[in-house]
Amino acid sequence: MRILFVGDVVGRPGRETLLSMLPTLRRKYQPTFTIVNGENAAGGRGITPQIAKSFYEAGVQTITMGNHTWDNRAIFDFIDDEKKLVRPANYPPGAPGIGYTYIRSNELELAVINLMGRTFLPALDCPFRTVEELVATIRKRTPYIFVDFHAEATSEKQAIGWFLDGKVSAVVGTHTHVQTGDARILPQGTAYLTDVGMVGPYDSILGMEKEAVLNRFITQLPARFEVASGRTQFNAVVIEVDPTSGKARQIETIRIDDEHPLSE
Repeated sequence: MRILFVGDVVGRPGRETLLSMLPTLRRKYQPTFTIVNGENAAGGRGITPQIAKSFYEAGVQTITMGNHTWDNRAIFDFIDDEKKLVRPANYPPGAPGIGYTYIRSNELELAVINLMGRTFLPALDCPFRTVEELVATIRKRTPYIFVDFHAEATSEKQAIGWFLDGKVSAVVGTHTHVQTGDARILPQGTAYLTDVGMVGPYDSILGMEKEAVLNRFITQLPARFEVASGRTQFNAVVIEVDPTSGKARQIETIRIDDEHPLSE
């Protein structure tokens, strides 16, 4: 089993880059499952049904979200009926949508869980207790479990990785938009990466125009952030999972930009 997970897609540049590059990457890696984080897909904040549909038509099987889940009001029109889009599972009870889902490919069934950290982010329910309960339920149905942990703090991401080692197939972080160099298989067989990175503007600060972000840091005055333009980058990860045990065999990061061109 092979999982292709694509990092946070940012705005129109990210969407266009994803849709143009995904066919080539799917041919190259032949993933069993393709998952994309889409919480920044609509102008950098949230997602719309039209964007979600374009991702599915390109071969994406599940879209994960994060702290910008509710930023585009269109989400409320379709999230309750959308079973392939998952928002953080540790939102309090009563939140629209679902926090995990199952996707199938022939005889294989993968559970996809979305979680959000609490350090430097809104104080949601405990992600550790939430995921512990979910995993106990899910493992009765399938040993293949992928977790997108949308969090700010490296320590919190590492903590959830160790907490879930041996219980899930993979824990991959999102949110900070910069791919980290710590991809590894933890001792009990869980693939781990602190952050997968992003898809979108390369000459930017986390996908946003540099000038506005710089001005915010220099002056400490409010600034409106807009998605940058120009050349783009594509960040993702491919994880090989043992089809019998559900444990990870290999993890490989993908970084594509002008300094790191795609090799066929």
